[in-house]
Formats: sequence, C-alpha cells, structure tokens
Amino acid sequence: MVRVGLISDTHGLLREPVLDWLRGSDLILHAGDICDAPVLEALARIAPVTAVRGNNDWGAWAGKLSEAELITIESVPVFVVHDLSHLGRHARARAARVVVSGHSHKPKVEERDGVLFVNPGSAGPRRFRLPIAAGELRIDGTQVRAHVEHFAA
Repeated sequence: MVRVGLISDTHGLLREPVLDWLRGSDLILHAGDICDAPVLEALARIAPVTAVRGNNDWGAWAGKLSEAELITIESVPVFVVHDLSHLGRHARARAARVVVSGHSHKPKVEERDGVLFVNPGSAGPRRFRLPIAAGELRIDGTQVRAHVEHFAA
C-alpha cells in the first residue's frame, strides 16, 4: 500500500503539525499556491514531491512547475491541478481515476462518475472560517481511499 500525502495552498507557511502528519508518506502531491520554494524543499525532506503551479506562484522557481500533472501511482492515474475550473483545459485529465486540486481552501472528498475528487484544503494561513487541513490517498493496486485531516490553527 502506498500513502500519498496531499497538501495545497500553503502560501509560504508549513505548520509543524501538518509536516508531522505528512511524515510516513511515500509521495507528496502539492496542488499549488506554494508561494515559496523552501516549502517544496521542506516537503522533499519527507518524501518525493510532485507539485503544480497555483495562481499565486510566481518567479523563476515557480516557472519550473507545470499547471497540471498526470501521474500513475500503483495502477491509479492521478491528475493534479490547482484550480478545478481549469480541468477542462487538460485532455489528460480524462484518464484520471483521482483528481487532486486546491484553490478553494475547502477540504472535500467526493466521488463523481467513478472519479474521486480530493481537495486537501489549505495547509497555510487560515482563510475565512475554513479549517487548516491536509489530505492523503491510500492506494493499493487499483484501490484508492482518500482522507482529509483537520488541524488546530
């Protein structure tokens, strides 16, 4: 079984409880609005990282990131994009069994038409009254489960 840590909307802030929770991940997916290259460096000390560029990611470091990524974990195609409204721009997204996104800061796990949509919420600065959150996928062959964890601010 593979544990995939999910994080989004860090906006330059990595909280220690979130980092502790991500430890033990085999891979980490960051769904954008990273805002600072050291965030990715810190995550990479835990596990390999695949990250996409969010609307607040600028500069030379962010220019190296794609707007979207399609990766296969075990036998499960996972599509990562920051803003779910951009899904239609990417033909590769049609191959996905799981779509991981950020942007809204609202943690959510929902299955629609056989596709699991996961937004791990915002792990960075608190926005509005939304919780601080991160998520995970547990993948075993073709089986996948998703969970979102909430943290005290």
